[in-house]
Amino acid sequence: MSQKFTTLYPGYDVLDKWKTQSWNETTRSVIHKRLTEVPERRFFNEQQWETLLAVCDRVIPQPERVEPVPIAPWIDARLFEGQGTGTRYASLPPEQECWRRGMDAIEAEAQHRYRRPFHRLDRVEQDLLLQSLDKNETRAPVWEGLPSQTFLRHVVLRAIVEVYYAHPAAWSEIGFGGPASPRGYVRLVANRRDEWEAAEHAPDSAQRLYPK
Repeated sequence: MSQKFTTLYPGYDVLDKWKTQSWNETTRSVIHKRLTEVPERRFFNEQQWETLLAVCDRVIPQPERVEPVPIAPWIDARLFEGQGTGTRYASLPPEQECWRRGMDAIEAEAQHRYRRPFHRLDRVEQDLLLQSLDKNETRAPVWEGLPSQTFLRHVVLRAIVEVYYAHPAAWSEIGFGGPASPRGYVRLVANRRDEWEAAEHAPDSAQRLYPK
């Protein structure tokens, strides 16, 4: 499920904005907490936690990072604190129950297919299992009442992507300048950028122009 990612913004670090007028004290406080106060596990049990960690690692592998973006801890924190959108798919149980049942079901599927815990499978086995869930091709009986495709696509993948791209390391990776407070963004149309935004680096044959 993974592929080698080459950033279009080499050398760009959004944290260089820390002491500039782009960010105010409220913004700095929120980002500082996100970087330094990674929550401990409080919602999932140990087995569910190991499964979630392994799923996150296959959805967004980070082998190139010395300090990977912590994804599972913030998902756990959301669920422990009861944060959510207030909506859910009719085919799925309430969010907290959905996550616990889902992690247990992934573990049961791994045991059914390979007789080993999901986090102990090799990467190919993990990817094949997740791909089967995405096709609703499950074997373990515990999936009854929990459609695997809906759970994977609209609960698991959505949460993983949201958490990952809320982290400054991911912002730097995609050239995002972070919250626009208090400076704001002015040039919002396609192929235009403010002078304090990151400029995309691409091969000469595909170089894009960003007029001011």
